[in-house]
Amino acid sequence: MNSPFLPVSNQRASKTSFQSNRWKFPASILLVVLLQACRIQPADPDPVIPVGGKTADQYTGDVATQWAVLQLKLTKTTAGFTPPVASRAYGYACIAMYEAIVFGLVTHKSLVGQLQGLTALPLVESGKTYNWALSANAAEAAILRNLYPTTSAGNKATIDSLEAALLTTFKETDETVNQRSVDFGKKIADALFEWSKTDGGDAGYSRNFPASYIVPTGAGLWQPTENGQKIPMQPYWGKNRTFVKANDALLMPKPLPYSTDTKSATFGQYLDVYTKSKNLTQTEKEIAVWWADNPVETFTPPGHSYNIARIAAVKSKADLAKAIETFARTGISVADAFTLCWRCKYIYNNIRPYTYVRLAIDPNWVPFWPAPPFPGFPSGHATQSSSAATVLTALYGENFAFTDDSHIGRIKDVARNVEFKTRSFTSFTQAATESADSRFYGNIHTKQDNDTGLAEGKKIGANVNALGWLK
Repeated sequence: MNSPFLPVSNQRASKTSFQSNRWKFPASILLVVLLQACRIQPADPDPVIPVGGKTADQYTGDVATQWAVLQLKLTKTTAGFTPPVASRAYGYACIAMYEAIVFGLVTHKSLVGQLQGLTALPLVESGKTYNWALSANAAEAAILRNLYPTTSAGNKATIDSLEAALLTTFKETDETVNQRSVDFGKKIADALFEWSKTDGGDAGYSRNFPASYIVPTGAGLWQPTENGQKIPMQPYWGKNRTFVKANDALLMPKPLPYSTDTKSATFGQYLDVYTKSKNLTQTEKEIAVWWADNPVETFTPPGHSYNIARIAAVKSKADLAKAIETFARTGISVADAFTLCWRCKYIYNNIRPYTYVRLAIDPNWVPFWPAPPFPGFPSGHATQSSSAATVLTALYGENFAFTDDSHIGRIKDVARNVEFKTRSFTSFTQAATESADSRFYGNIHTKQDNDTGLAEGKKIGANVNALGWLK
């Protein structure tokens, strides 16, 4: 009774148990017991299946980094991929690559049984040879077609083109090995996409501003800002399933109580934003614009973190195993960060500086950057940047210096007199802190929003790091 979705170790265990006890029970009863055991046998998260050929770390990281570049493009150029929706897509795409090569990793194990709801995935054939670059290539092409079904015909052709080019580059002389590897990658992608449909965020690109949502009203609550959007973005996103159960259990932080009393801590938070808007330096303006990462114009804030992961993998010349783990940890961390951040945003529906300052300080105030159409507390930028920095630091160290070239090539922001220049950092934490600060400089968030986001992001990233990545 072998099943492609039952770990071989469990199949063998059931058979051994049956043989050692066959003298104790009638055959009919044993058959019923065995059938029930096969149905309910939990997936072994770390089945040991011997395979031949090169291990995953013997391939270059090119497959992973090239697919990352394409996914960043897909996010930027596909309608509806707002930051929460994009973060989810990065999460599933990177898990597909990871699970497509995990049996080629000597030191690592599957995330089956570790991520919420992921109880089983297809297994490789014992004793067979696999080309892990081809498995990752096929898995990523397949999952991206499913995650971005509404993208342009040109983008779909680019997916086909990259898949074919990487297949040509990495294929073996043995066509049987090639086909087996490709088939396995596709099976992984298909199974993961089916799992993704159960998390609450499926096809989220089609319902960014649901008309059914009733906006809460009252003192201190979010109101439409200068963009005029009446329904806030993805108000139900926080109900989605997180990847990591420990993240789902994190307590929600609380903002300061609402007050317009000039002596209150709350008033002081918004006054700081207003004061900063009056004396922004040129560098602070550049930081605000660099990290804005608006949808449509860019690959979104989680994409910025995903691109920093790509930069780290390329700079360190990471092999396929290291590159894919880099994207896996980053993708999961930013996805959970957005789910939890959005959960918190819509628990409190916290007022934005744009509204508060005009109400309590200066009715004619114009912030440096327009406020996004959703509640303020906590900062999504700070939360996801900190979460990503936490996992990247675990992989590359606390003093990994890099240059962020995410927006090089973009034309000058004439309205704000800002050129897009590379930003250099001595650590991922420094970059995350600047990402958070950028929203204060943009007059979009209070320091409370940013400080809370940075703190919560560390917790989220730490829980991702705490998964059983190693055997």
